[in-house]
Amino acid sequence: MNSEQAITSMAQSAQKAGRVLASIPTSKKNHALRRMAQALVRHQDYLTAENKKDLAGAQSQNYSKALIDRLTLTEKIINEMKNCLSDTAKLKDPVGQVMESFKRPNGLWIQKIRVPLGVVAIIYESRPNVTSDAIGLCLKSGNAAILKGGREALYSNQAVFKILRDELSKTEIPIDAIQLLPSDDRRAFGFLLKLDKYVDVVIPRGGEELIHFVAENTRIPVIKHYQGICHTYVSEHADLNMAHKICMNAKVQKPGVCNAMETMLIHKDAALRFLPVIVEDMQKAGVEIRGCPLTRKIVKKAIKAASEKDWDTEYLDLILSVKVVDRLEEAIDHINTHGSHHSDCIVTEDKKEAKQFLQSVDSACLYVNASTRFTDGHQFGFGAEIGISTDKLHARGPMALNELTTYKYLVFGKGQIRS
Repeated sequence: MNSEQAITSMAQSAQKAGRVLASIPTSKKNHALRRMAQALVRHQDYLTAENKKDLAGAQSQNYSKALIDRLTLTEKIINEMKNCLSDTAKLKDPVGQVMESFKRPNGLWIQKIRVPLGVVAIIYESRPNVTSDAIGLCLKSGNAAILKGGREALYSNQAVFKILRDELSKTEIPIDAIQLLPSDDRRAFGFLLKLDKYVDVVIPRGGEELIHFVAENTRIPVIKHYQGICHTYVSEHADLNMAHKICMNAKVQKPGVCNAMETMLIHKDAALRFLPVIVEDMQKAGVEIRGCPLTRKIVKKAIKAASEKDWDTEYLDLILSVKVVDRLEEAIDHINTHGSHHSDCIVTEDKKEAKQFLQSVDSACLYVNASTRFTDGHQFGFGAEIGISTDKLHARGPMALNELTTYKYLVFGKGQIRS
């Protein structure tokens, strides 16, 4: 069997398994998820040993510190993976949920109910924990999953998948409901994108290059997880102590993630008091500052000049662009022009100003007086997440169980015919 035949067979078997999975009771899905959660912990030594192979390869290729951080499976991360599966089992099952129901004048009773999407192909980079998160969410929402991880996480992804598939084989869920494409076979991935007869949706989770490639090379609907060029705007009406804590957290706590702050905007009337202090503390934390001309003038120390390219860059690193603005409208325009419609924040005590920001900024998640680092399925109480959608259709923001469903209409009658 050649590669294209193998991928077609994989997609066909996923489709068949997905049709079975769609009608499996919630209790049986939850049982499988709990078993898989415990299996990850039992096989922790195997997981870390395989992960070390990937880390050695990453270090030999001089990968960035941020990428290596995303790639690493520590005991804490493995325990979080286990908790995500366990928590997903506790969540309400969306499948079969009645979204609305109504009766027509002719007596027809109509229900709109949630149903699985079908076969979900998920392409992702760097993070081995996505393998277990995606499998858990897809199984709970009744979807078959075809996964394609990055080659940098080849051994880790294979190990996670083997553990979960072996455990799934001991349950009543068909094992073909989860599939893993070879990480080092780009042609297989390209061919999968042609199988719109069997695959219902593709979710690319990674760099901009990957997402553009997927969107341009498939007829399958794509839910995109674009860059996280996130902003925090510090208003002249801000509590500057609060603003300091929020900005430090948004940039420094975990810089290599999509919900980290990449650009800090400051109103000119707050800049003289706020900028010297925040820049000094950012630099102490290892952050490289790239500032606009007024930022560099106010700070009065050697910092790099921000270029036009910087405003459009997702660093995923300890680098921060800083700009002083004259008014709220300028901050909003900057965010809408240069942002990625992911997550943006205003720090202000002025309710009118906050309302204008919330109404005018076109992003999936908007914050008033809180760090953008909360854009996360778990933090929103959704359990794990497939990713953060920056699209407007079919899902936006953290993609969890509900976003992995669509709906259909059930129409009940008593012999009605249309005249």
